[in-house]
Amino acid sequence: MIKETDLAIQSWDIIKCPVITDKTTRLLENNQYSFLVDPKAGKKLIKESIELIFQVKVVSVNTYHLPRKKRRIGKFEGYRSHYKRAIVKLAPSDSINLFPEE
Repeated sequence: MIKETDLAIQSWDIIKCPVITDKTTRLLENNQYSFLVDPKAGKKLIKESIELIFQVKVVSVNTYHLPRKKRRIGKFEGYRSHYKRAIVKLAPSDSINLFPEE
């Protein structure tokens, strides 16, 4: 079992950033949020991290690996960084404020 303090430190390393695209904004209506996560993280660890960081109740987690995309800068070729995407469904009473109003 992971200690609470270790999980808090790990949580910020596992969840990279929220993904905001046309599709993910449509998913917000269904109380589903999309995040880029570490490729080695499992669903259980992603669920615990989201619950700890945002203080919400996660119902389900769906994950998939993004395809590799080749990038070229001048004569140098390479690939974009490898990430995993997680779509997290929250309990109906919870929500995450991705667009804070100031």
